[in-house]
Amino acid sequence: MTFRLLPWTAAVALSVWAAGASQDQKPPDKTAAQQEAKPAAPAKKEFIGSETCAGCHEDISTAFKKNPHSILETNKKRGWETKACESCHGPGSVHAETNSADDIRSPKQMKASAIDAMCLNCHKNQQTHVGRLQSSHARNNVPCTSCHNMHKQGEESSAYQFKRTTGINQKCSSCHRDVAASFNKPNHHRVPEGAMSCTGCHNPHASNQNRNLRLSGGNEPGCFACHADKRGPFVFEHAPNRNEPCSICHEPHGSVNPRMLKRAEVAPLCLECHSNIQTPPAASTVGGIPPALHDLRSPRFRNCTTCHQKIHGSNVNGALLR
Repeated sequence: MTFRLLPWTAAVALSVWAAGASQDQKPPDKTAAQQEAKPAAPAKKEFIGSETCAGCHEDISTAFKKNPHSILETNKKRGWETKACESCHGPGSVHAETNSADDIRSPKQMKASAIDAMCLNCHKNQQTHVGRLQSSHARNNVPCTSCHNMHKQGEESSAYQFKRTTGINQKCSSCHRDVAASFNKPNHHRVPEGAMSCTGCHNPHASNQNRNLRLSGGNEPGCFACHADKRGPFVFEHAPNRNEPCSICHEPHGSVNPRMLKRAEVAPLCLECHSNIQTPPAASTVGGIPPALHDLRSPRFRNCTTCHQKIHGSNVNGALLR
């Protein structure tokens, strides 16, 4: 009987030993493995100061000292003292370690709206920049940096160029080539000669007028800033002078016609309005269909301003006669 029980006893002992061994073995720690596989958190970007930036960008740092924005280095009002570079490019601690352009804010890689927002952090309270984000330049994705450069110096800097009419006109004509070509016509505003600049009539940052036009006073067109004798008020007004823009008769940039008129002859220009207007009383505002004595087959009646010289308005005659 003893020999018969031995195999059964050995089997029971073996099973008990296997169960104990399995309990002694603990499952692998999955938490540690997961922590090792988890990517490390990105390094926090911190400000390091302009001196650290100058260690690699010495030429840019030297040129920046002649830039108007260099005042941020010493001006405590804006909160960028000793770190003017990072006021535009953002914290540079990570970029200083990796030397990668992806770790720094670069306007070359930013959208136009983001560049405008960056510049307006400081410039939004200046009078000329009111409404910049709603101007035609902004709607056409033209950022501030397309006209203004930050790192160039001397005659190449925008601060130098925009103090001179020739520099302003060259910058505007680099995009508005069709307008620049208009100034090559025989009769034009003296923009190519440098006597006036594009910004004399247009505000490149903002305006409540079409084409960013400036206003001379109140809500009057900017043309009256130079042509004040055409402003009035007159006793007898020519209605377009009060109710229509000057461009209804004149080409604002340049024309092949005298006085920058839209038509080669005066009569066709006048008849665009005075061919279907009822004749008013003699003492009221000028207007109406020309009388029968105006025989347009005769050369003397093809130039209306031969008699109606006060075409913008008169204080003497309701027919705007001289």
